[in-house]
Amino acid sequence: MKQDNNHSAKTASIYSAIIPGYGQYYNKKYWKIPIVYASIGTALYIGKWNQNKYLIYKEAFLFRTDQDETTIDEFENIYSESNLITIKNYHRKNRDLAYIICAGLYLLNIIDASVDAHLFNFSISEDVSLNIAPYIIHPSFNFSHSLSLNINFK
Repeated sequence: MKQDNNHSAKTASIYSAIIPGYGQYYNKKYWKIPIVYASIGTALYIGKWNQNKYLIYKEAFLFRTDQDETTIDEFENIYSESNLITIKNYHRKNRDLAYIICAGLYLLNIIDASVDAHLFNFSISEDVSLNIAPYIIHPSFNFSHSLSLNINFK
């Protein structure tokens, strides 16, 4: 396998910071690109969905408490004012959490590209062995059983 000595972790990190998944492309880890977009896209979708629900319940609460008889919210006989506040806060909290998770996944994408670039030229040798052998200790030490593990890297 030809080694690319010019493979840079900094370049991979910058690529992933500019376009998520591009650092994985630079590292030739093509299978990770759909995972990056699916995870970030899912977090964004959940955040947007919760934002829409938050606005619906916020508007319903404002209609309920505006002291105007002509504005009627769609949850008139379904939820009380305290229920509307609870549901509104629930969706706001989940929206914020989804966007925080999205930012974390974006940073994880950059970190993953950097780590993969650092390990790009790392070769895994097939010549690693583990030898288990009994070892006899001199009887004067008063030990009766022992086990020795030897790991040989070539």
